[in-house]
Amino acid sequence: MKRLLIGFLPFIIIACSRKPNDQFELDGLTNDLENGTVLYLDDTEAETLIDSTIVEKNTFHFQTELTKTPLQVILRTKDFSHYRFLWLENNPMTFDAANSDFRNAIVTGSLEESLSYNLSKQTDTLPRGQKIITEQQFVKQHPTSIHSAYVLSVYSTTWGKEKTKELYDNLSIEMKQTDFGKKTANYIKLNKNPKIGESYVDFEMENPNGELRRPSDFEGKLVLLEFWGSGCLPCRKENPNLVKTYEKYQPKGFEIFAVSQDTKRESWLKAINDDQLPWIQVSDLKGHNNTASLIYGISYIPDNFLIDQNGIIIERNLRGDKLNEKLNELLN
Repeated sequence: MKRLLIGFLPFIIIACSRKPNDQFELDGLTNDLENGTVLYLDDTEAETLIDSTIVEKNTFHFQTELTKTPLQVILRTKDFSHYRFLWLENNPMTFDAANSDFRNAIVTGSLEESLSYNLSKQTDTLPRGQKIITEQQFVKQHPTSIHSAYVLSVYSTTWGKEKTKELYDNLSIEMKQTDFGKKTANYIKLNKNPKIGESYVDFEMENPNGELRRPSDFEGKLVLLEFWGSGCLPCRKENPNLVKTYEKYQPKGFEIFAVSQDTKRESWLKAINDDQLPWIQVSDLKGHNNTASLIYGISYIPDNFLIDQNGIIIERNLRGDKLNEKLNELLN
């Protein structure tokens, strides 16, 4: 019997010495949510559901395996009437929205979430210029934070290649190796940011049939390089006007080469069909990390470049009447 106890002793010691933060848990309090309300945890990067749970008496509990940590998620109801972006870590975490909405809930147990929340609060009411400065200072002052790597990957096209590279070079090696760091490095590598008066930058991308197409396929023609997406409401609202413009000026030597920032093929193809878009469409289904978008420094959509018959960019972000006036001037 003594031998049996001794044999189990290492296991008992190991079990007792197991750290309390070896597994993720989230205990939460809500405010006036009905019993049975389902809450979801979505992986923001993979766009996949991680787990779900049910609210009972304004409390909920998550205990699940994280694919990696820290991990950014959205905690939400089905209709997104309540939601909050969160950084999860392998620690016991708490979420207290008993006296607030989800976005102002008090969260404990994650250092990255604390950094993210404090930055959000700090910049919430700042003018745009001051907000940018504060966010850049955060990235510079927290080179080992994954939230810094995330912020830099999101705003790289807005902040420009020079500032982005300066902040990227300051990140720790570990942060450079994250998915966010790799995205920023890819932007720095690809970005050319051509300006009005400069030559356009050629690239190739697949159309809906899987064929590689290039803007240079229309060499010698007046080309509108259009950046859009199926989920972009201003883009979809402008499409009927663009169709009319295309029908009027395409016989005179005008073409449109459209690059979609979609991530889901079905949504992209449905929008093309629903809006009856007759021009060339391409996408690599990488969202705002679309290769062409990185080359051209696209920070928002819709956006476009008007390229003349000699391959020179002559205007940017023309649409509606202004686009028609320019085409009329050039083609009539």
